[in-house]
Amino acid sequence: MTYRIQRAVVIGSGTMGGGIAAHLANAGVRTMLLDIVPNSLTPEEEAKGLSLQSKAVRNRVVQTGWDRVVKSSPAALMNKKAGELVQLGNLEDDFAVISEADWVIEVIVEKLEPKQQLMARIDEIRKAGSIISSNTSGIPIHKIAEGRSDDFKKHFLGTHFFNPPRYLKLLEVIPTPDTDPAIIDYIRSFGQERLGKGVVIAKDTPNFIANRIGTFGGAYAMKYIVDNGYTIEEVDALTGTLIGNPKSGTFRLGDLVGIDVMVGVAHNLYNLVPDDESRDALLAPAPVQGLMERGWLGQKSGQGFYKTVKGANGKEFWVLDWETGEHRAPREVDLPIIKQAKKQGNLAARLRFLVNQSQDRGSKLIADTLLPSLAYAARRVPEISDHLYDVDNALRWGFAKEMGPFEMWDAIGLADGVKLMQERDIQVADWVLALLEKGHTSFYQTVDGAKQAYSPVTGEYEAVPSSDLKLDLDELRNAGKEVARNDSASLIDLGDGVLCFEFHSKMNALDSEITEMGFKALELLKDDRWTGMVVGNQGSDFCIGANIFMLMMAAQNDQFDQLEQMLKTSHDLMQGMRFSPKPIVTAPFGRVLGGGAEVSMHGSRMCIAAETYMGLVEVGVGLIPGAGGVKEFVRRVISPAIKLAPESDPTPYLQRVFEQIGMAKVGTSAFEARDQGFVTEADRIVMNSDELLGRAKQFVLDLAAAGFTPPAREKLYAAGRDGLAAMRVGVWMMQQGGYISEYDAFIGNKLAYAIAGGDLSSPQWVDEEHFLAMEREVFLALCHEPKTMERIMFMLQNNKPLRN
Repeated sequence: MTYRIQRAVVIGSGTMGGGIAAHLANAGVRTMLLDIVPNSLTPEEEAKGLSLQSKAVRNRVVQTGWDRVVKSSPAALMNKKAGELVQLGNLEDDFAVISEADWVIEVIVEKLEPKQQLMARIDEIRKAGSIISSNTSGIPIHKIAEGRSDDFKKHFLGTHFFNPPRYLKLLEVIPTPDTDPAIIDYIRSFGQERLGKGVVIAKDTPNFIANRIGTFGGAYAMKYIVDNGYTIEEVDALTGTLIGNPKSGTFRLGDLVGIDVMVGVAHNLYNLVPDDESRDALLAPAPVQGLMERGWLGQKSGQGFYKTVKGANGKEFWVLDWETGEHRAPREVDLPIIKQAKKQGNLAARLRFLVNQSQDRGSKLIADTLLPSLAYAARRVPEISDHLYDVDNALRWGFAKEMGPFEMWDAIGLADGVKLMQERDIQVADWVLALLEKGHTSFYQTVDGAKQAYSPVTGEYEAVPSSDLKLDLDELRNAGKEVARNDSASLIDLGDGVLCFEFHSKMNALDSEITEMGFKALELLKDDRWTGMVVGNQGSDFCIGANIFMLMMAAQNDQFDQLEQMLKTSHDLMQGMRFSPKPIVTAPFGRVLGGGAEVSMHGSRMCIAAETYMGLVEVGVGLIPGAGGVKEFVRRVISPAIKLAPESDPTPYLQRVFEQIGMAKVGTSAFEARDQGFVTEADRIVMNSDELLGRAKQFVLDLAAAGFTPPAREKLYAAGRDGLAAMRVGVWMMQQGGYISEYDAFIGNKLAYAIAGGDLSSPQWVDEEHFLAMEREVFLALCHEPKTMERIMFMLQNNKPLRN
């Protein structure tokens, strides 16, 4: 049977249910969100004369839940249009929609009986072949389906999303013995490709994979920290990015999650795993229980491990003192080992260093909490999963870690890790000892370029599943595929005649070496060997803009001729990409700001990750876009509108572009970036960022196969004096209203000049170079301004733009 999900129903509009519905809508799936009907009126409803039969009352619960989703921050929806795909209803009036659904997801209260009752109702009306799943994290999946029809059981499984569903990558899929393998394969594929998830297959055991291992690790560490008197400042300095965790560390993360949630999950797990040899570690230490009793639950209650206090210099984040039970001012962390560890290099080197410095207070914390967690993960395999790579992926994707437990153990060294564990009387899984006895030295190995992982089930190494769409630039580089390189950029052969232009400067900021490599790439594309090119990389962000330090130094040294030449060279590169005779696909993701957005817009097409934050933000440092950004918005927004209706008033379109650039608006997803004009309908949006480069490469090949030809050069609409006057009136009104400063108004007027194409006596159609010349003229004029240099200096020192 061929499966296709076009319509979904989510039952339960709480934080998780609403978030799942929103993310299905992000993926273009029409979704019905259902919840219970209230059995009493609120005072407000009574005052309005409503009854229990009123639609507004019957949908109150689901409407309240959805309103919370729509207002959530960070946003659950990728743009407003996605929200239009979600309809609301209740479990009495609208239950029949389930008969039309391709996928029904249950996200109701975590109690077995209500779930079973709901599944019985669903089984009565669902269409044959529809997929049914539960998002439970603590109830055995197979028990929820007890008593249901054979077709229901065949199409039933667990689909455990992590909160918030849009942002956390992990999706655990939990089949039962009755689940059709074809359903498992389809949901895995749908989750990866349409929802952008990292999917792992988990066994039907308590808390599945990520929460089983993560809960133990967190609870064990918490007890150790309290028992050994480590301060909250020390722990968060040690347990963040230094060891491959999110920067929130241990206690900031606890406050974000909610101390009640953290303790509750651990307590529930304790009750569910009576045979777990380490379950006693799951019980919260007394000081943490004390926080629960006082209602200090973290961020949602205003205080927990941290408390925000208004001090003389603004906000201060006070920390809990274990001895007094009260919050105190933070203290300077005096742990030299942190600096020493950072000097070791990458995460693998830092971990090896830290676990072997057992006499140091900071390293002792890392070794004494990390090693038990790694050993615990090994003891849970194959109980929770047959595959080490699924365990590693679950921990990385579920908790935004840089490495999973077996990857970390390999970084430390398999044999060294066992030795360190045995020195601490930590139980090591029998299969790990057997692995060592066989003479193996790691959990993972690479054979003929293919990654393999040891299987405790078969006792042999197995291939780690991979997709042709998941390209790894470092692996290609190591395989000798790097064609050219300098300190800031490389050219890499992606295969099939596709070249990759990769940035790897600090934060992927644009500089002269990137520009130089760009011209080299365009020259190489003239060779018949190359079909086209991808502009992409695998850093933390695609590109945060130009290297403004270099700009500032040139301006301060009165090197304005060099600056003008730099701008001209940048424009030449952008236009060279735009009019390339072979297809160039840009592949932006993460933060794509300033020059990064301009690079992205100048490819033949864009293949953009859904989670992309794109904007022209130069006004924040007192500048305007200087690499074709103004020209592109005139070309994309203003000119098409005037061509379509030559007699129309250009003011609304001028205003739209002025506000986009002048207010430094940032699209917080690829869909918002498309709404704003950065992304076109001809571009492709990719939900799974792991596949971005592979899909961009395929886009190049598709364009070439379709007979790609570069765009014709076109004329752009220059509004001239009248349009300039209209925009300047808007700037004046904003200044008079106190919304912007005098210098902001100065910058705004300069921007208006560039958007209008200068002070032309009448509107006219000009070539693209006219607007590029306007950009250079205004950009250089602003570089002459002392206040611009002041803003740039402030940003460099404080990592944020100055507002005055």
